[in-house]
Amino acid sequence: MLLALDVGNTQIFAGVFDKDLLFRFRKSSQVIFTADELGLFLRQILREHEVSPNDITAIAVSSVVPDLSHTIATCARKYFGVEPFFIRSGIKTGIKITTVYGEKLGADRLSDLVGAQQIRPDENLIVLDFGTANTYDALSKDKEYKGGCITAGLGTRLKALCLHTALLPKVEIVQVRQAGGLSTEEQMQAGLYYGQLGELKELVYRLRLEAFKKEKAVVIATGGFARLFEKCGLFDIYEPDLVLHGIKKLWQMNQETPKRKTR
Repeated sequence: MLLALDVGNTQIFAGVFDKDLLFRFRKSSQVIFTADELGLFLRQILREHEVSPNDITAIAVSSVVPDLSHTIATCARKYFGVEPFFIRSGIKTGIKITTVYGEKLGADRLSDLVGAQQIRPDENLIVLDFGTANTYDALSKDKEYKGGCITAGLGTRLKALCLHTALLPKVEIVQVRQAGGLSTEEQMQAGLYYGQLGELKELVYRLRLEAFKKEKAVVIATGGFARLFEKCGLFDIYEPDLVLHGIKKLWQMNQETPKRKTR
């Protein structure tokens, strides 16, 4: 079995694959933890889902938090007896990246793009990931990376509002019916929701125009806050597990037969 870990700035999103995705779980990445603490947590989660830790024969990692890489590597070796596979520049991806920046494209974004290819191969793609940061990426049907952009995620925007103002409260991020709220809370919710909606419309329009001109492009979204905009007609597919499927595919492309270490 494969344990896939997507290590983000806010949380670790993980899934266990046999042939298919068996289950998924999350853990905060904002709290400092040791390799031992992570190992015990992972083994306990596996047992709760009736999977023996000894059945994990490979661990693949997409991470945008370099400080956790050593911890995760130590955990994988000590508690699972495997050498972890990290998604990084230079591995096989099947994506043509010709720019200097593209060569440093984040592991999570590479995983999203590869996951999207599994859903709609041989089509132009725009992939949206709503997280701590929102990422927008364009990939041609010829597998050429056409560029993208990064903005602050909804949770990050709310945190910035609360942190840098004296009186604005923390509110729930929800879909609202109108842009003009009456209370402070309603106005914050409206600003967050419709501000994100406006960004989404503009950036998808511009990426489609710049990358593909008049050609059709399939828009695929992932990330928890994408659900708020699922019925707005701005993307074609919502896939919450996109990054996990991408991690699995990248591992398959680069490490078909992982070797278990002798304990």
